[in-house]
Amino acid sequence: MVCETSYDTGKKVFSPDLNRGKWEKPTDYIFACVGLAMKMDVFDFMYYLLSDMGILGILPYFVYVVIYLAPIIFIHSFMGQFSSCGFISAFRLSPFFKGMGYLSVFLTLSMLNYYSIYAALPLLFIINSFRPTLPWSCEGLKSWFNATSGRSTICNETNNGERSKIKNATDKELHVPSVIFFDSFFDGLREKGGIPEIDDAYELSWHFVILFALVWGVIAFIFHKFSDTAKFGKFLRYMVTCTLILLLVCFVRFLFLPGDLSWLGKYIAPKPNNWSLGTASTFFIAIQAFGAGWGSVIALSSFNGFKTNIMSYSWIISIGQIFIFITFGLVSCMLEQHFRGNGNFFNSKTFLSIIFKISELADASDKRVLNVWLMFLSSASALSTMGWPNLWTIIYYTTLLMAAVISISTQIFTVLQSLFDEFEDLRERKQEVTFGLIAGLAFCSIFFCTNHGITYFCSFYSDAAISNILLHLLLLLVVLWIYGQQHFQRDVEFMLGQPFASWKIYILRYIAPCILLICMPIGIGWSIEDHSYVSMEFLVMCIVVVWLPTLAIPGYGFYILSQNTGSFWERLRRTCRPTDWYPVEMEHRQKYEDTVGNTEAHQLVEVTEEVN
Repeated sequence: MVCETSYDTGKKVFSPDLNRGKWEKPTDYIFACVGLAMKMDVFDFMYYLLSDMGILGILPYFVYVVIYLAPIIFIHSFMGQFSSCGFISAFRLSPFFKGMGYLSVFLTLSMLNYYSIYAALPLLFIINSFRPTLPWSCEGLKSWFNATSGRSTICNETNNGERSKIKNATDKELHVPSVIFFDSFFDGLREKGGIPEIDDAYELSWHFVILFALVWGVIAFIFHKFSDTAKFGKFLRYMVTCTLILLLVCFVRFLFLPGDLSWLGKYIAPKPNNWSLGTASTFFIAIQAFGAGWGSVIALSSFNGFKTNIMSYSWIISIGQIFIFITFGLVSCMLEQHFRGNGNFFNSKTFLSIIFKISELADASDKRVLNVWLMFLSSASALSTMGWPNLWTIIYYTTLLMAAVISISTQIFTVLQSLFDEFEDLRERKQEVTFGLIAGLAFCSIFFCTNHGITYFCSFYSDAAISNILLHLLLLLVVLWIYGQQHFQRDVEFMLGQPFASWKIYILRYIAPCILLICMPIGIGWSIEDHSYVSMEFLVMCIVVVWLPTLAIPGYGFYILSQNTGSFWERLRRTCRPTDWYPVEMEHRQKYEDTVGNTEAHQLVEVTEEVN
């Protein structure tokens, strides 16, 4: 394949950002990528599909590590490290597909619009944990909850630790106090509870507006103090380490939740009929390893040194992310078991199914605990039954808050650097662009302070997961088929000094695409089901912020075709060829040109001199 330069086509030459910086330590890249696994929205809802898989739910993760996760993380890392660019400019590898980078920007920003929910909710419980009596404990509930509202709670079900008979034997649903506490911030939900009906009016909660403002204030402060790459990497290193320590502390403590280890037997010996849905759901959890907008690993790896051993790092990152998924799964399993009681708990297909279908599917003889949004809402009531409940509530929700801050800050960092790499003019106004983007996201997130926004936002990530699958398929096409297996292996060996095994190539060219294609219709089915429960406004929003941006891929492709001359096939071949695809550092660039045998080597040297 002929490698071209912008000099050949007369277009503007790619100008690398020479002030973008590097990680302070090579391992900062590992911490940054492991931190991507702390994006809890997909796991939070997909957990309901794999919770009954028990210990078998762990096995698919390790299968995905070998046949999917680690090899594709390596490809992402290769593109970023070789090009020293974010996920837009890295597609100099095949300019026709640069629209994939722009789509990644849109997907990341659409996630950031709602993801502040995952920081605001922990902040809500942390602030209220400083009260002498937790308002969502059974004792605290008496001081503000209207017992005549017709809603029975789990507090009515317990009497000195033993099950007691409910006064209203026809009431099959038991509400969790911490969920009722959350509902109390919306007038329309305060009395009836549950979720807003599709035709209910939109209601803004000023309490959540303040919480969202605090969250975005923290994010702005982080970028004010840690805008430099080395400092930001150090920040992530300590944040991820502290979050993992707190997560392990919570895991050990939750082993002793009321109800002892009764969950362990079911976890070790799960039912076979729960395997299929659970196995598919682990795939959608694992796919978030690449960030909300898919391209985060590419951008993060661009701060590596050119010779960083990303081959071994990809395995370390994959195992680290799987460890986080499994640990959060075990924590969720223990929290869930707290509400199961004597088995009177209903676990349906999706999160929305639990909310909407529980009453129609419940047997007349059973009581159903509505432990809605287990990890973020219902968990507070479980924590209130422990010794030192205030302390453990603060520790647990601080873990979730730190995980959310890591996710938000990392995604913003990768988007900003990708924009700075692609648009040279923005580099002169980095501070204005950074805080302008944060302010814009903060403003857009106000919508999710409403009763509908904070309830139905899950329809966004289900669509984004499908877009991520599409992007992975296209990436494999671009790197291993269009750019070519031989060229890819040559570049890897030049960069790392070691070959990329042929069996990995086989997996990436044939097995990984098959898995992606199999999971695509499953994701589409879940997306359609989720959209059936939301209003038309949400469907339109999902089309605008998730599906329409996918047109950036063919749109940019046809745009760049129009900028070339010749027949259609000549233009297509030219735009699919690598353009300005070389290492940024002069030492490595000259060696690469000698390896490739590029006849235009002297022109590349002239380009570098102009940039410097």
